[in-house]
Amino acid sequence: MATLPVLPLTDAVLLPGMVIPVTLDPTTQAAIDAARATGDRKLLAVPRIDGEYGPVGVVATIEKVGRLPEGEPAAVIRGLSRARIGSGVPGPGAALWVEATELDEPAYAGRARELAREYRALVTSVLQQRGAWQVIDAVERMTDLSELADSAGYAPWLTLEQKNELLAAPDVTARLELLVGWVKDYLAEQEVTEQINSDVREGLEKSQREFLLRQQLAAIRKELGEDEPDGSADYRSRVESAELPDKVREAAMREVGKLERASDASPEAGWIRTWLDTVLEMPWGTRTEDNTDLAAARAVLDADHAGLADVKDRILEYLAVRNRRAERNLGVVGGRGSGAVLALAGPPGVGKTSLGESVARALGRNFVRVSLGGVRDEAEIRGHRRTYVGALPGRIVRALREAGSMNPVVLLDEVDKLAAGYAGDPAAALLEVLDPAQNHTFRDHYLEVDLDLSDVLFLATANVVESIPGPLLDRMELVTLDGYTEDEKVAIARDHLLPRQRERAGLTVDEVSVADEALALIAGEYTREAGVRQLERALAKILRKVAVTLATDPTPARVGTDNLAGYLGRPKFTPESAERTAVPGVATGLAVTGAGGDVLFIEATSMEGEPGLTLTGQLGDVMKESAQIALSYLRSNGRRFGIDPNALAGRRIHVHFPAGAVPKDGPSAGITMVTALASLVTGRPVRPEFGMTGEVTLSGRVLPIGGVKQKLLAAHRAGLTEVIIPARNEPDLDDLPAEVREALTVHTLADVADVLALALRPADVKTLDGPALFAV
Repeated sequence: MATLPVLPLTDAVLLPGMVIPVTLDPTTQAAIDAARATGDRKLLAVPRIDGEYGPVGVVATIEKVGRLPEGEPAAVIRGLSRARIGSGVPGPGAALWVEATELDEPAYAGRARELAREYRALVTSVLQQRGAWQVIDAVERMTDLSELADSAGYAPWLTLEQKNELLAAPDVTARLELLVGWVKDYLAEQEVTEQINSDVREGLEKSQREFLLRQQLAAIRKELGEDEPDGSADYRSRVESAELPDKVREAAMREVGKLERASDASPEAGWIRTWLDTVLEMPWGTRTEDNTDLAAARAVLDADHAGLADVKDRILEYLAVRNRRAERNLGVVGGRGSGAVLALAGPPGVGKTSLGESVARALGRNFVRVSLGGVRDEAEIRGHRRTYVGALPGRIVRALREAGSMNPVVLLDEVDKLAAGYAGDPAAALLEVLDPAQNHTFRDHYLEVDLDLSDVLFLATANVVESIPGPLLDRMELVTLDGYTEDEKVAIARDHLLPRQRERAGLTVDEVSVADEALALIAGEYTREAGVRQLERALAKILRKVAVTLATDPTPARVGTDNLAGYLGRPKFTPESAERTAVPGVATGLAVTGAGGDVLFIEATSMEGEPGLTLTGQLGDVMKESAQIALSYLRSNGRRFGIDPNALAGRRIHVHFPAGAVPKDGPSAGITMVTALASLVTGRPVRPEFGMTGEVTLSGRVLPIGGVKQKLLAAHRAGLTEVIIPARNEPDLDDLPAEVREALTVHTLADVADVLALALRPADVKTLDGPALFAV
């Protein structure tokens, strides 16, 4: 045991046999001075990791004291042997003195020699990678296994913690086991790192080589006068050979010039190539020849759709004008073509969308559909600026590119479902597209060149015209599709729906047939609607059940009125006007919804309580005002109809519009509310065969309303036979199908007094007065 000053090592670990320099600071200087004061110049070098001394140090001797090349004071020490640190003892100077017990090296066994051979081989492999051949020779000359193990203290790939663990290991076998494991881990890590570096180096070398070769190839082609197949010269030749309008060609050539001056690695080169590809893909000079045979066009339209005479006539008019201008060699005037913009408005299921394909076939044009439902970004119509990442042209440009011609039929589906979002209003962007006076110079934000849309036939579809902004609707020619009559539905089901559903079900005409009477019953009592979607679903349901039956019984199925309930159940819609209007205070009105026309029952009753008017049924402000007007009219003019105004003033009047979950608004229920209130007060029920619609004024005038055709079709579907409409709506009857005109008796009236005289049943007894009146 010896008493030695402690030399703390904070950034190194000294092992026996190692020689290391130690930078001198106040702590280490004290230990060096104390050791030099003794004769043997020995001290105890102890690693200090994370502020704590290890249990084992190394007895070292001072070889030299001086300065490093940088000028810092330092001492060179040599490790002699391991020593265990004992308790601290007093000593001279400012150094820390401790008792140190040198550790004896135990004898090593045969396993140590095996580990030494493996370790020597691993270390040699590491040193070979580093090119340290002199160190390899030194390691090969080491015969002492303890010296071999402790030489690892020089290894830069070992951490201070690992070297400290090596210092504290009790024998050489344990040290060699630790070293073998650490060196293996290090070699594996180095192998992965080297593989990654090799891959990166190969990639860089490959890209640099390709770049150099491409530059050389470009120089060789330039000297030979040949064009580069995929470069700017190719775009120049493509633009020069393409059939482009003059201004488009000028813009494309400017972009080709920019591409030739730009570097292949610059982002702008990619934008220019994409823009040029888009321009070259557009069908600038491609136009289809219109069909000149009006009879053939009419046959195509009639074969695809029953009814819809207004739309068919308008398409034939368009064709006739085109043919006449072509015969007389009359070209476009002022850059404007003879395209058209039609808005097909009507309830769901009447064939608005499918009509677009029929129109394209009738005209001999290409057809493309653009769905606008839910679009809320202006850039969807006009395109994005091409400097943005992922920029695309607008839907109109993409539609022309998809159609492959500059005069296709473009169907703008669900134009009333456009919504304004944070990115702008797409309906406003459509103003230029659908304006025949402007769209010959339509400019897409992506292309930034004039695009002539004047020869495109635009068909826009909508369910609710009121949802279309006024300026946009003003640019379109409105054609209403108000729904089908029962005869038209039967024809559509027989000629179109039934064959299509029969094919989908895998059935033939011999296996199943549906009588026209059954089709009429389905349309009238199972699927009361303006269109034919529910009718087609009912037919599909019947054919599915027939397919199940045929799986076990091959007998052909014949569906008629007698067995229809077995396929569809009991009818869902039956005439109810007589039942609903059997009591006073109930009148039948006519309304228009997003799904077409419908009948609307208005109920009125009275009770004791605070005088006033209660309205229920989710009514809008206009409808509430109509109810107030109806009540005020009866109170001011009631004596003309045998109504006591005091009775109206002293009771609580409640007017309800059934189907309370459905919002309702509009002025057209005015005369219906007057009739319901008059029926309640007089005790005279409303005639059940009557339906009515019209706005009422305080003076009793009946003002015109909209949707007359849809309302009369709804009255016909509901089984009503007489209808009251405003006198000023009489011209609307010209659009009514002949079979509906024959089935309905339409009264055109201008005064509410005439309405009440017609609609109320004759009084069997004299009109009651006072409270007895409301006991009915």
